[in-house]
Amino acid sequence: NLVSYFRVSTQKQGASGLGLEAQRATVADYAKRAGGTIVAEFTEVESGKKNSRVQLAEAIAAAKRTGATLVIAKLDRLARNAAFIFALRDAGVCFVACDIPEANTLTVGIFAVMAQHEAEVISKRTKDALAARKARGLKLGTPANLTLEARRKGSEARKVIARSHKANRQA
Repeated sequence: NLVSYFRVSTQKQGASGLGLEAQRATVADYAKRAGGTIVAEFTEVESGKKNSRVQLAEAIAAAKRTGATLVIAKLDRLARNAAFIFALRDAGVCFVACDIPEANTLTVGIFAVMAQHEAEVISKRTKDALAARKARGLKLGTPANLTLEARRKGSEARKVIARSHKANRQA
């Protein structure tokens, strides 16, 4: 039995569905080759840097509960944080990344560290590019996000997230 987990980083990627479709095709192909059955599927639109992802937690719980293997299309879809991947491995959750299905403890560790490094490099490039734009006199940000309505929506979203985190700590 297999539990699949799919993740894209932005709402735009989630809305287009292209990244998710590619991940689904990869996992379906793996399941077919492995002779496995996907018993549950979880999808999330969230940054790979964020470790507290609701759908990922549910996918892990489903895999543990059913004794299934957690299947992801690519290791970096699971997380870009090596400590998180090591903790998952150490928690006894069997998982397979379709991009490296033959991975063992050593290779998962190496790839996890590489995924984290890639995230750090992407972050630095983005910060450097924004600093260069600012130095050229360009204003950063989206003025539409500064309206009263946008600020109210942002405040509500932060409250929902805060309540969610509080509920997770009490569980």
